[in-house]
Amino acid sequence: MSNIDIPDNYIKRITSTTPFGYTESEIKGWLQPIPNELESLEFISKMVVNEEISLRMAADWLEYKTGRSISARGLQKNIDKVYGRRQERLGATS
Repeated sequence: MSNIDIPDNYIKRITSTTPFGYTESEIKGWLQPIPNELESLEFISKMVVNEEISLRMAADWLEYKTGRSISARGLQKNIDKVYGRRQERLGATS
């Protein structure tokens, strides 16, 4: 095991897809955050959760703001992971 100091805000790469808001780091197997992308993602995600904007519009805005694309489905998966599924957020039961 190597003695490399990993910065606190880095995340371990677990899939071949690099998540929105991160990029390859100089440390093999770790991803470095891109602060402006993560801030934009958090901002627009809150708007989607509050139903102020649609997923498709939010995905388009993120691409415009950051220059990096994300699908509406990819954004939905991120929001569900962070904030919970829509039914859970609204307290709906089935």
